[in-house]
Amino acid sequence: MKVCMVSDNYYPYVGGIAEHVYHLAGELRKRGHAVKVLTAKVGGRMMESMAEMPGEEHVKRIGDGWVIRSNKSFARVSVAWRPTAQIRKYFDQERFDVVHIHGSLAPTLPMAAIQASRTLNVVTFHAGHDQSLGYALFRSGLQPYFNAVQGLIAVSATARESCAKYFPGPYKIIPNGIDLTFFRPDAGRVSGMDDGRPRILFVGRFEPRKGLKHLLSAMPEIVKHVPDVELVVVGTGLRGYSYKSYLPPEVQQHVRWAGLVKSEERPKYYASCDVYCSPATGQESFGIVLLEAMASGKPVVASDIDGYRTVLNDGREGLLVPPEDPPALAQAIVKVLLDRGLARRLAANGLERVQQYSWPKLAERVEAFYEELAREYPVPRYGRKRG
Repeated sequence: MKVCMVSDNYYPYVGGIAEHVYHLAGELRKRGHAVKVLTAKVGGRMMESMAEMPGEEHVKRIGDGWVIRSNKSFARVSVAWRPTAQIRKYFDQERFDVVHIHGSLAPTLPMAAIQASRTLNVVTFHAGHDQSLGYALFRSGLQPYFNAVQGLIAVSATARESCAKYFPGPYKIIPNGIDLTFFRPDAGRVSGMDDGRPRILFVGRFEPRKGLKHLLSAMPEIVKHVPDVELVVVGTGLRGYSYKSYLPPEVQQHVRWAGLVKSEERPKYYASCDVYCSPATGQESFGIVLLEAMASGKPVVASDIDGYRTVLNDGREGLLVPPEDPPALAQAIVKVLLDRGLARRLAANGLERVQQYSWPKLAERVEAFYEELAREYPVPRYGRKRG
């Protein structure tokens, strides 16, 4: 099949959807399919280095990527002049069998792609939210686009419920995946982090829903019980290092701000820690960072939220604590750091569970869904007659 993955969010900007699209496209190519990615352009220095990115020859960029506030986070959207006309021209040239959209039904590349498409349309919904103001206000206007989609995928029950309350339908749950050849226990260690000092790792954007401020607020209590502990913070965000204000002066020397690290270095950071912590406050449909830690053979302490319960069982692969509760967070982290038997057991269980999320297995499920849809909806496609 010829498949076009459509996403406002894609490399070089790192995020769950970008990772999902990149790996799914790569695995489908390995299975013999021709897969391209339609996304937004990037500017400045990033544009200069795009040609060097792996797989960029499979990418078509239309419109400029802008950052907006969305779902208590920040999202990228594509802004272009007459995007539907540009996309239709591209689709006519490539003659895709499947147009697979990732994200939400937004008035950017996703909706323009549906409008331009003359073939099977599939959407994977990634977001988890209690309510969507955009869906609530514009449901009637969005309904024709939703009706033009033959295949509905959600990465979790949380993502399905978030969308189904506005647009009911037969959603198939196919979760996010993990590259088990990339994230692994023997990935090596970061220079300067191989001294045996107990370490906590946080990986994520600096934004409210990721909960970093609660982990920083928990540090004084953690230091009381584990005096030589170090928290390693990997990530950045529009709010910069203003998060340092949540860190009491007496424990500042216990935090290492690693910044935005290169993709190839991320497995080493997981391998160099003793416990991974994700103190997210909610609005997470899944837990990709939890999978990355589990694949690296590390125990996890995370917030007890719907999206994370999809991936991790409390007391088996990690410990779940109430969100926005620094004392509970500190207690769980200290427990894992001091009880090495517990840490080893959680890590072993995590390694076992993460195998079901390998990209080859999930790509096989997506491929089977494409084939099922092609049989169920013999839509007139390029060079094909109905039926």
